[in-house]
Parts: sequence; C-alpha cells; structure tokens
Amino acid sequence: MPGSSPGITFRERENNMRSPLLFGLLLLPLLKLVATAHAQSAPVGFQSPSKNITCQYFADDKQNTLRCDISAMETKPRRPADCELDYGGAFQMNAKGPAARICHGDTVMDPRLPVLGYGEVWQRGGFTCTSEQTGVTCFNAERRGFSLARVRQDIF
Repeated sequence: MPGSSPGITFRERENNMRSPLLFGLLLLPLLKLVATAHAQSAPVGFQSPSKNITCQYFADDKQNTLRCDISAMETKPRRPADCELDYGGAFQMNAKGPAARICHGDTVMDPRLPVLGYGEVWQRGGFTCTSEQTGVTCFNAERRGFSLARVRQDIF
C-alpha cells in the first residue's frame, strides 16, 4: 500500500497518532492546577524603599502571621545556643500575642513584593505597618510588634 510503513498495521499507526493527543488531554488539567497553585502562592506583603526590610503576610485556618526580615544591621545579636540556624534578622508575630526575633533557615526577602513608600501604611489580617525613612514599624491587633531599622531593632 503506498505511504504505509512495512510491518506497521493501520491500527498501530492510528494508536501512535492518538497517543500525543491523549497525553495532551490528560496533561491539560494538571497544567491548569499548577497555574492556579502558582497564582495563589504569590507572596503578600511589601518591601521598604531601600529594600533592606521585607515583610510577608501568611494566613491559614488557625492564625495570621507577619514575618519581617532585615538584611543589613549595624550590630547583629548573639545567636542563642538552642538556635542552629540564622539568628538576628528575622522577626515574627501572630495577629494576637507578642512579637519575637526568631531562629530561621530561610528568608522572606522577595523582589516581587511591592515597595511601601515612606509615609505609607500597609494593613492586612490584623497587622498595621508603617514605612518611614528611619525604618519600618509593625504591630498587631494588641498593639504589640517591632520597629526595624539598620541602626536598631526593637520589640514592643
């Protein structure tokens, strides 16, 4: 028969042509799921105009959390003996309760986050943060939080 390959039946050739189409149809829902997950995982928060301080907001069924990292500090505190990771540049608080400097092995620094200009206020999930030329101050619903600047970091 003209145009046919020797040793391959019509049915085999038809199945071979259908396989990529079937694979594509099976792959399409998976690609949509990945795209949706990626869109939902976009970070929420801000960075200071100097890019030295970045804050990200995290929400789940149990609580809202705000974490802020500062990359450059004039003095870095001594790492506690029970912390085997990095210490000094990460601060975290929940919507209620105290803020704390935390032991961490990651960072929330992300250049995709928008800049919170000097004099601007950011609010989300019970947190309020203000960006000033002197640094960033954030507090929760109980007015507990932290002030971060290259020169000094305070928890209140």
